[in-house]
Amino acid sequence: MLDAIKHHVCAIMAGVLGLLASGATGAHGQAMETNGFYHGLVVKGVDTSTLTGKVMCGYQGWFGTPDDGSLRAGWQHWTKQRGDLVDGNAKVDLWPDVSELSPEERHATGFKLPDGSPAEVFSSYNKATVLRHFKWMEEYGLDGVFVQRFAVSVRSPHSRAFCNTVLANCREGANRHGRAYAVMYDLSGLSAGQIDTVMNDWKVLRQEMAITEDPAYLHHRGKPLVAIWGIGFSDDRQYTLAECRRLVEFFKNDPAAGGCAVMLGLPAHWRELRQDAVNDPQLLEIARLADVISPWTVGRYKNQEEAADYAQTLLKPDLAWCQKAGIDYLPVVFPGFSWFNMYGRAYNLIPRQSGKFLWTQFLNARHAGVSMVYVAMFDEMDEGTAIFKCTNKVPVGTQSKFISYEGLPSDFYLKMVAAGTKLMRGETTSEAMP
Repeated sequence: MLDAIKHHVCAIMAGVLGLLASGATGAHGQAMETNGFYHGLVVKGVDTSTLTGKVMCGYQGWFGTPDDGSLRAGWQHWTKQRGDLVDGNAKVDLWPDVSELSPEERHATGFKLPDGSPAEVFSSYNKATVLRHFKWMEEYGLDGVFVQRFAVSVRSPHSRAFCNTVLANCREGANRHGRAYAVMYDLSGLSAGQIDTVMNDWKVLRQEMAITEDPAYLHHRGKPLVAIWGIGFSDDRQYTLAECRRLVEFFKNDPAAGGCAVMLGLPAHWRELRQDAVNDPQLLEIARLADVISPWTVGRYKNQEEAADYAQTLLKPDLAWCQKAGIDYLPVVFPGFSWFNMYGRAYNLIPRQSGKFLWTQFLNARHAGVSMVYVAMFDEMDEGTAIFKCTNKVPVGTQSKFISYEGLPSDFYLKMVAAGTKLMRGETTSEAMP
């Protein structure tokens, strides 16, 4: 019993300490004290008052290593089962480019690179690494990220402490580099009756950490923006639509924050209530409560032609429905897809085509007349959708198999998303792929 209490207290302290930041200042920013735990440098960059005109990325931040100092044991999201990160046990299909990381940020694995040197990875628990990611966002002109916060993870003290530290790192990174960030709750894995987990967690973030009063926290329609992902999918989720509605209403009516603007991550066929969406009109009732609707399209089309068909048959009618309902529409674009190492199938299922696949989706969104885009994802190596710096010199394995950026520079997709951002904002008239 005493050990359990000790571990619980340590987990809470780790989460709290992770939200304390330094008070350094710099030539292009100033130290600004907010009402919460962040008292560090605040650099004015992107406009955090609105989602309109933004291209935001998803930020998983879930990669951990056995020696990263967190309370979580073993490798996190690098491996598909317990044990070392070795041939046959890799979960990711992309490999990060760690050439810019300091020695303290790198963690050796059981893999070797083609030249025989150790293949190294990073931990999202390391503040230096996360700050570096936000530095890249600033350097390449990316607006910011939705920080993923899995509801099932915050139910465990150790996992919650990890999530809190990652969120604190993102908070500092966004402030120091003039980027925007917002919390996205992923409901995947929740059982029926557990929706209060999200509400209780948000109360902690809002009341004790003053997350919504942070200068870098993204607002929309005059209110702090919160995303809820995973409502109405037809993959036998245990939590109910009634619970989801209660959660949406909780955020909309949150008195301490003055109410929140709510973004809903819905199935691609949400409006038609078919295929990946449940056939239940309650889903449309919940959708009408949203301030922003963002249908999930990863894997829903596999090439440029299918992407163009999706834009005609779903994206444009979705946008029209939302406009009529007074709701903003945030389409999802992604660079490619592969999950061979995770499931042993579908290697490079959706090829990147040297960027053509992603650029086509940006053009489709622009031509449809949308005003904002969500890029899946900044750091998602598990499903091969990452757009941050990944290497072409992938580890050598006989069982594990990795995709690359097809010989393109490791920053190619950061540059492409930056170009897509300018395209969506009308800051360039050229539709030529960068």
